[in-house]
Amino acid sequence: MSTVYVNIGTNLGDRHSNLSRALAGVAAGYRLLAVSSTVESEPWGFASEHGFLNLCAAFDSGASSPLEVLDAMQEVERSISPASHRNPDGSYADRIIDIDIVHIEGIEMHSPRLTLPHPHLHDRDFFLLPFREVSEKIHGD
Repeated sequence: MSTVYVNIGTNLGDRHSNLSRALAGVAAGYRLLAVSSTVESEPWGFASEHGFLNLCAAFDSGASSPLEVLDAMQEVERSISPASHRNPDGSYADRIIDIDIVHIEGIEMHSPRLTLPHPHLHDRDFFLLPFREVSEKIHGD
């Protein structure tokens, strides 16, 4: 068992509903341990008139490997919206839902599909602030 921290973000459509649907999708496969409050942020890495809502959720990965968790999170994303969060040239795009694994306790990895901890965890307040809030809820830091 490892505690997985994911950041869930959305900047299109009914953003609160998108977050709720994503949390329900995560909870359908894993036991949620804590969820942060929602933070609002400007788009990062691209220009858009649509602001983001973000939150962090932590859950018990059970017997799932990091790549199995990644596959499960991508399936939750696809169940909400099949649209990519990147343009054909690889640049970021507006999105209905985006779930990023930002940290898995006790695991550090660098693979073509997944880097842990997330390489931008400490660069993005919309990752870091909700992550700290959830970590405090779990560990009492």
